[in-house]
Amino acid sequence: MSKVKVENLVEEMLQPVLKDQHCELVDIEYVKEGSHWYLRIYIDKSGGVTLDDCQAVSEKLSDLLDEKDPIPHSYFLEVSSPGIDRILKKDSDFEKYKGYKVDVSLYKPKNGKKKYTGELIGWDNDQLLIKDKNQVLSFSRSEVALVRLAVEF
Repeated sequence: MSKVKVENLVEEMLQPVLKDQHCELVDIEYVKEGSHWYLRIYIDKSGGVTLDDCQAVSEKLSDLLDEKDPIPHSYFLEVSSPGIDRILKKDSDFEKYKGYKVDVSLYKPKNGKKKYTGELIGWDNDQLLIKDKNQVLSFSRSEVALVRLAVEF
């Protein structure tokens, strides 16, 4: 079964579990690292995710996965919060975190740099816009490798 099919099937199975736990799905990753497969579920909820939330979702999803057995080989199931430096992927993420400080990583250097930090303005006509020191910077979707919330200490 393909990576995308597994992720889509798991997302479908997960929706009622998340609804019962008052959580939202942030992301699903089904990846092979070395010789092991990992099914990673990132969840969030208003007020933040607790260890108990992660455990409850993990146990309920694990039971469903055991019952339906959609993945033909062994894997590790991990359920966690996306963290304070969460990756922004979906259009709704970019809308929700407008005004927040983000770190942008590019595939190739632009103006001699591959990493930028600034206030998220959002997406406009397939362009990621951030504000850095009163200057608006623009990156095409194809240039952007990763956008994550910046962590400031």
